[in-house]
Amino acid sequence: MKAVNLTRTGKPSVLTVTDLPEPLPKKGEVRVNLEYAGINFAEILSRKGLYGWAPKRPYILGMEGSGTIDKTGEGVDATLVGKKVVVGAQYGCYSQKICVPASQAVPAMDHLSMEENAALLVNYATAWVSLMELGRLQKGERVLITAAAGGVGTAAIQLATAMECKVYGLAGSDEKIKLIKSLGAQGGFNYRDAAWHQAMRNTVGKTDLVLEMVGGDVYKRCYESLDYFGRIVVVGYASLDIKLWNPMSWWRAWRGIPRMDIMDAAERSVAVMSSHLGYLLPDQVKMQEIVGRMYAFISGKNIKPVIGEIFTLENVQQAHVLVESRRSTGKVLLKIPQD
Repeated sequence: MKAVNLTRTGKPSVLTVTDLPEPLPKKGEVRVNLEYAGINFAEILSRKGLYGWAPKRPYILGMEGSGTIDKTGEGVDATLVGKKVVVGAQYGCYSQKICVPASQAVPAMDHLSMEENAALLVNYATAWVSLMELGRLQKGERVLITAAAGGVGTAAIQLATAMECKVYGLAGSDEKIKLIKSLGAQGGFNYRDAAWHQAMRNTVGKTDLVLEMVGGDVYKRCYESLDYFGRIVVVGYASLDIKLWNPMSWWRAWRGIPRMDIMDAAERSVAVMSSHLGYLLPDQVKMQEIVGRMYAFISGKNIKPVIGEIFTLENVQQAHVLVESRRSTGKVLLKIPQD
């Protein structure tokens, strides 16, 4: 089968498509013939050797995808063969086939295309856990989303808007701000503008819930915006830019890590929280409950993922260049060959 097997870290040029043996499902597993794989910023960090949850190399990149079950392992209902599913995994989705525990192959949503389904189990689950499970989002609250035009950001805009909240987004271009407004955000701010935080303060005032994915000064300004009982949920650090032979880049990265002062939080009655879906995967019951609630909400509100550019598997390098540049919008996908 064709796959992108990461053997060394580095620039996008280290990504090449190679031929590997097809995997066989073990006890309790299913094999999925993938049609699409989602690209996540975590995979950019993995490629660069900066991602703590990455397995030991070599391994096939890719944390999510959509496709069809084509084989079942011992102890798994054989009638699942032929079922359309979405897959969430630690790695393995930049390939034609992947074997995962049956619980990690979730039925595809009927009202979504397979491209749209490929955006569910990282982007929407991350946004859902952050806003609903951790953030306890309530109707009418003031919500701020950073990196709002990306995969997680657009998902969060849609979810919070569907909760009838006052939603605002931060993004890096006027085009991206236009996109988030089209999804229901009441306003947007370009954090490449030195005075964005002042504009946000004048427009929004205080915030009740922030979903933060950038780090550095953006995190600090967002934390400052919290009203009493405000919550900020940190799920990314997109501004992380470590260069191996540049000590200053390490210092800047360390300085930009989101932190909190417990006494300041106590005085203001605010909370800083964080989540990583990967560490929830072993709790199958909990994940099934979360996905069930998320699916019901998405279906009930007729929410559809925003799909950005779609690349062939052979063009994986270009896909990584785009996502790493932070110029992408919505979910960037790889189309997996079916030969």
